[in-house]
Amino acid sequence: MLYSHDLLPQIGWVVLIFLIGKFAFKDTKIGLAGAALVIGHFVLDLFSGHPHHIFGADTQTIGLGNYATAAFLAIGIEAIFTVGVLWYFFRQEAKKGIQRTAQNKTAIIGLFVFGIVFMLTIAETSFREWLNLPAFNLGVNTNVPTLILTYLGMIFYLNHFVPKFKVD
Repeated sequence: MLYSHDLLPQIGWVVLIFLIGKFAFKDTKIGLAGAALVIGHFVLDLFSGHPHHIFGADTQTIGLGNYATAAFLAIGIEAIFTVGVLWYFFRQEAKKGIQRTAQNKTAIIGLFVFGIVFMLTIAETSFREWLNLPAFNLGVNTNVPTLILTYLGMIFYLNHFVPKFKVD
């Protein structure tokens, strides 16, 4: 197979993100939330993303691999998941009495719309092809730098464009 994702490194990422959350922010809940996000990403990969090898490059893979065979179906699955998560998020906040302005909700939803639109733009081509870059080996799957760049953009967006709110 062409895929180089392994299940064991995924477990390592869960542990690493938990430890960063726990020690960098001095809060176990942040560590657990980060670990849950990594696990959620992995589970979503089973349905829409790339298959993961269980114990290494030459072992059995798990996952449907829709990004390789049906990219728009994969993005559709992720869009449906995103809508469900946002609905749940805003519902839980309302139960806690957190009132967000329409502008604030729109900014948060806009972040996820950006992610989905971004995925649609690279669904059938890559940045390497778009920008006519030579093929080179980064030592990691080329999705990793793209994801890091995307997440940094999202963090910047959240910090600069999502209005702050107060809880009474």
